[in-house]
Amino acid sequence: MATLADVWSRMFAQGMERAAETVRGMDSSTRLRPFANEEILFFVKRIDNSRVVRAADPAARGRCWKLIGSVVGAVVLLIGVLLPSAYERNAGYSIQSLRQEGQRLDADQASLELRQAQLLAPARIQELAREQDFEDPPPAKVQYLDGSQGSLAMNGQ
Repeated sequence: MATLADVWSRMFAQGMERAAETVRGMDSSTRLRPFANEEILFFVKRIDNSRVVRAADPAARGRCWKLIGSVVGAVVLLIGVLLPSAYERNAGYSIQSLRQEGQRLDADQASLELRQAQLLAPARIQELAREQDFEDPPPAKVQYLDGSQGSLAMNGQ
């Protein structure tokens, strides 16, 4: 079996022998030093595939849809596997933030109760009464309502 290089060399062997004889016939002063691999010839053929039309493959369309379906199925399966852990992690973050908010609200409630106790202390109330010149009314000016005078208790109704 002949390779392309063998066929090429057989076809153009005569032309190469003539060229070699011409080079040998020259005198030594004008003779060029031979280049490495100068006996190798490269033939470049321009190929134009602009008019070539690809043949339709009817099975290719089905293979593409099968590939698309399998990829979508794999993605859905992956999401189905990973979704519960993502929800669990999100719920954990929510629980932790609610715990922190509960601790903050407990601290606020404790500080508000302390402030309320400070404001309602009897010693502070007596001091405010002295600063604003509040006095207890004399006992003669105090009127006590009893059940017989219901109209006073009901504002005249």
